[in-house]
Amino acid sequence: MLNVGIDIGGTKIAGGVVDADGAILEKVRVETPADTGALASAVADMANHFIEHHDVSAVGVAAAGFIDKTHSVVIHAPNIAWHDYPLREILQRDIPLPVSIENDANAAGWAEFRFGAGRDVDDMVMLTLGTGVGGAVMVDGELFRGGHGIAGELGHVRFIRDGLPCGCGQNGCLEQYASGRALQREANAIADEGSERGRALAELREQKGTISGPAVSRLVLAGDEGAREALLRVATALGEACGGFQAVLDPELFVIGGGVAQLGETLLEPVRLAYETALPGYGDRPVAEFAIARLGNDAGLIGAADLAGREV
Repeated sequence: MLNVGIDIGGTKIAGGVVDADGAILEKVRVETPADTGALASAVADMANHFIEHHDVSAVGVAAAGFIDKTHSVVIHAPNIAWHDYPLREILQRDIPLPVSIENDANAAGWAEFRFGAGRDVDDMVMLTLGTGVGGAVMVDGELFRGGHGIAGELGHVRFIRDGLPCGCGQNGCLEQYASGRALQREANAIADEGSERGRALAELREQKGTISGPAVSRLVLAGDEGAREALLRVATALGEACGGFQAVLDPELFVIGGGVAQLGETLLEPVRLAYETALPGYGDRPVAEFAIARLGNDAGLIGAADLAGREV
């Protein structure tokens, strides 16, 4: 069985034809239109391109935001002007196959659970470190969506009371302390110290005008003290949060994805230490494993396709 998976990002729409083993047979990328009507048309056009060239059964669309439990309506989206937006109904007008809508982090987490780092466990949590922190929860082999369809927003668990303002409207959310953007903020703070450990970060900012996440990662791998301190702060926040998630969800495995995850064990080592420090009953209870996501930027479209097959 083949399905179409389409992942709507802030700048790119990526789509592909995915088989039952999670392999992508054809993939297309286009720019994300700013206008919501043009965006829906671009998604429908991409889906119909695949339908014309492949024998597919269903279309799954992944998007950032709160998706209702019927996989139809985008209740709220952080980067696109969607508010109670009936995306499935609009797409279904132009797509001749069943369409379902899924949260992008859920889709990516499901792909890792089915075909990637989590394929050998039944209970898994995925955290994606990008501009924010995406979350997905698998319980007893199923994606946990909650009573309204929008469970798993782990990046918006309040981490610090009266903390940094978040785009969701609250303050102190985890994603303000454990995301790629948080890594950049911490790197800038260390550069501002004027100390020797922040010298390379300050020089980078002077040369480039900014400190990008990939640049911080390169300095981390080169052993720079300031960059490694910035990473430690982010990894500690993530690990402490995972200790709390363990108390509630008790997963066998945490999978970490996103750009920061490219640091591999350099990231996971301090995450594990902070997790163990924060874990209730540590020493007397089983602990979770930690792994880096394997499917990269394709996880969203793979998961959306596989979930579409399960919804029809």
